[in-house]
Amino acid sequence: MSLVEAALLDLLVCPVCHAPLREGDQELVCTGDSCGLAYPVEDGIPVLLEDEARRTD
Repeated sequence: MSLVEAALLDLLVCPVCHAPLREGDQELVCTGDSCGLAYPVEDGIPVLLEDEARRTD
């Protein structure tokens, strides 16, 4: 089951570096090489706030 609809995921980008996002385990992960942030998805709603993101490094 997808965290967010495919059409929405195609539109979403990382708010920090503007790279596309991909689905991870209950989060959306930035695909940018320099960013390394993962944003939580709560009740089907992506929380695209830098303060709420975790580093994947």
